[in-house]
Order: sequence, then structure tokens, then C-alpha cells
Amino acid sequence: MSPKQEGYLYLIAFGACIPAANWLIGNVGTECVPNGPCLLPVAPGIFAPSGVLMIGLALVLRDLVQRRLGVRLAVVAILVGAALSGFVASPELVVASAAAFLISEMADLAVYTPLQRRGLVLAVFASSVVGLFVDSVIFLYLAFGSLDFLLGQVIGKGWMVLLALPVIALIRKMDVRRGIAL
Repeated sequence: MSPKQEGYLYLIAFGACIPAANWLIGNVGTECVPNGPCLLPVAPGIFAPSGVLMIGLALVLRDLVQRRLGVRLAVVAILVGAALSGFVASPELVVASAAAFLISEMADLAVYTPLQRRGLVLAVFASSVVGLFVDSVIFLYLAFGSLDFLLGQVIGKGWMVLLALPVIALIRKMDVRRGIAL
């Protein structure tokens, strides 16, 4: 498979994360708060809205889209992803989800772009950490008027980023073997 074909697979997966996250938050969890999110445990005694898992993955996939398809297509993917939020989220979550997604992915892009040449794993990790904090604060504040689930959001998204890092290291190793720059 060519790097460009890989990029399109990452793009499709990235695009699927956004509606999946919005659907999860309203439908899947060990408990669902009345007029609030469905929650999942992310650490002992710490819960987060269930969409955090997909958003953590989206932050990593956006970096891979940029790596394979370029920054312009990554920006287009962010804008399309923000628009997709409106089709799956409840009306109360549309603005919060789209705003958090748009701003956090642009923050992720701003950190990833200058770091990518220093090391793929470092760039993905650093940009994802920035993105997950930005996304968590904006989403929780706009969606629920509270940062009550901030720790859970950060931990849940952080788990997805940490689980992805070995895969990112493998992608980098394969790129070196194939002679792909960066």
C-alpha cells in the first residue's frame, strides 16, 4: 500500500471518529446522567463522557493524515469533521462538539507541524496532549457549563494517545525502511 493510500485510510478513520464520539456520548456508558452524558470509568473512581475514547484517537489520526496527505488536506479534514459533529450530536452538543473539535485539532496541528521533523512519536505525543486539554476544557464548558469531568476527559483521551504511540513508532520504523522522508 502506498503512503497516499495509507493517508486516505487514516482520513476515513479520522472522519469516523467524530460522529462515533458524538453517538457514544449520548448512548454508551456504564451510567448515563439525566440530561447529560453517558459515562465510562477511565481510572479507579474517575469517569468521563464516553466520547473521549474516539476523540483521543482522532487527535492521533489527524497527525497521520497530515503526515501522509499534507497540512492542507488535514485542515480540510478538521473543517469537515467539525461539520460532521452537527449531524450526529444532539442539538445541545452540536456547538460544543464542533467548537471543541475545531479549536483542539487546530491546536494539535500547530504543535505537530513544527515538531514532526524532530521525531514522529514526540510530535504525535506533544500535539495530542495539547489537543486533548484544549478539547476537554472547551467541550465541557460549552456542553455542560462545568469542568466536573475534566480529569476523566484528560485521562480517557490520554489512554488512547498512549495506546497509539507504539503503533506510531512502528509506522515511523516502516517509513524509514521504505525510505519515506520525515
